[in-house]
Amino acid sequence: MKIKIGTRKSKLAMWQANYVKDQLESHGIRAELLPVETKGDRVLDVSISKIGSKGVFTEELERMLEKGAVDIAIHSAKDLPSELSPPFEILAFSSREKENDVLVCHDKSLQLIDQNSAFKIGTSSTRRIATLAHYFPRIETIEIRGNLQTRIRKMEEGLCDALLLAYAGVSRMKYHELISQELSLEIFTPAVGQGSLAVEIVASLQAEKKSVIREIINDPQTEIKLLAERAYLRKLSGGCSIPAFANAQILDNELVLNAGIFSLNGKKLVRKTIRGELSQAELLGSSLGIEILTHGGADILEQINKDLKR
Repeated sequence: MKIKIGTRKSKLAMWQANYVKDQLESHGIRAELLPVETKGDRVLDVSISKIGSKGVFTEELERMLEKGAVDIAIHSAKDLPSELSPPFEILAFSSREKENDVLVCHDKSLQLIDQNSAFKIGTSSTRRIATLAHYFPRIETIEIRGNLQTRIRKMEEGLCDALLLAYAGVSRMKYHELISQELSLEIFTPAVGQGSLAVEIVASLQAEKKSVIREIINDPQTEIKLLAERAYLRKLSGGCSIPAFANAQILDNELVLNAGIFSLNGKKLVRKTIRGELSQAELLGSSLGIEILTHGGADILEQINKDLKR
């Protein structure tokens, strides 16, 4: 059996695809990588929210899947839209790396401590920008896009003092020495799916391939967490352009989901927590989404959609 793997071309994306390739090959499955450049990789002078939040990093890979050029496509789970249109589906989620955000810089004295923290942070994430505005109002945010190496170079050229990034990407690219601060999940609650890889397929993929890939790659506990997080985001009809967040944990054999949404300027915040049985992951995510919407989230979303259309 041979599995053809579609992936983006960035170093981080190639690391992720090679991780899956190595897992498959360690079980005697032949695997081949087919890299492609996506819209999100090409358009670097426009924020993600202006390009369009859905499919920015996935459309080209989905075309390859649909044509049968590849069997699977590997994504950062946080880049996948909360709802996939037929014939696409998620086959597996890899075990999850630490899901925290981290502050990255050369000057380790730069840290987010309290409302008096004041320096320039580069990020393109509406969630991170809103979080900073809410908790650290003196921080200046600088729009910065590109792969991890490009962002670090721009920081070193003086565009900003530090970067706000996902620990997973920084760790996978071995930039641990640049981490100035690991940020708390309670304040910097991550994007849905952060830290995990998702394996996307078309539903018609050969059953034997489906079974083998899922058995090797899928991590059951991560899958439970991400089903809850993605169900929450789906209820908000949200993509990566809205400052929504969600993080699920399994504690004492119970699923605990902490989620919410900021206004774009960070002034408004709705945050709620729900807990329940592991078998009810998607129901819990949907229920929390409804609770967020009815406690002010719907008004925040309405204003976000108006602002993004301007």
